[in-house]
Amino acid sequence: MSNILRVQELSKSYRSGSRDLTVLYDVSFSIPGGSTCAVVGPSGSGKTTLLGLCAGLDHPSRGSVHLNDTQMDLLDEDARALLRNQHVGFVFQNFQLIPTLTALENVMVPLELRGESRADLPAQAWLDRVGLGDRMDHYPVQLSGGEQQRVALARAFINQPKILFADEPTGNLDDETSHKIVELLFELNKEIGTALVLVTHNLELAQLTQRIIRLRNGKIVSDELNQGQDN
Repeated sequence: MSNILRVQELSKSYRSGSRDLTVLYDVSFSIPGGSTCAVVGPSGSGKTTLLGLCAGLDHPSRGSVHLNDTQMDLLDEDARALLRNQHVGFVFQNFQLIPTLTALENVMVPLELRGESRADLPAQAWLDRVGLGDRMDHYPVQLSGGEQQRVALARAFINQPKILFADEPTGNLDDETSHKIVELLFELNKEIGTALVLVTHNLELAQLTQRIIRLRNGKIVSDELNQGQDN
């Protein structure tokens, strides 16, 4: 299976006062289409920075990211945004819903950015799919945390992305709600055939993926197939 994501010798440094602070060092790996992978490590290990670079939300200091065979760092911001809208889905810890839009309108956003007409019809279908068919006209503040994350999942999958980046997707949810969201995430991911890159400090959640990459101090310290999962 071809790789949807290739990361080559990726490094990222930030200017901190009079010195450079390096948060990622020469990170390299590839993600085959349709596969699931967790990136784990302690706080400050560079997990979220790595995700942002992989998604083209930030520029590397050195190295390259190829998404769907396109080198992201050679594109301008508009071209990167277009590539993300075509091929990438996102799920965040804090949901990232637009507070002034209803659940339905939030899910419609990716299709509207593509200029598609009647985005409401697939958005309604996806809200039904995540069990929120009766909450379409509710605003985020009127929804529980679990319901907001279901809206976020519907929005992430509506484009049928080739890869989904999930950053601590259960970090703000209680255990029972987290379990339901995780079940739904992996179910939808398998249904669509999307590659999943899951950033988490939760090792129990990481064990649900086919592969676990461990970061420490900005470096990959292990990259192993998870023998408990189908590979």
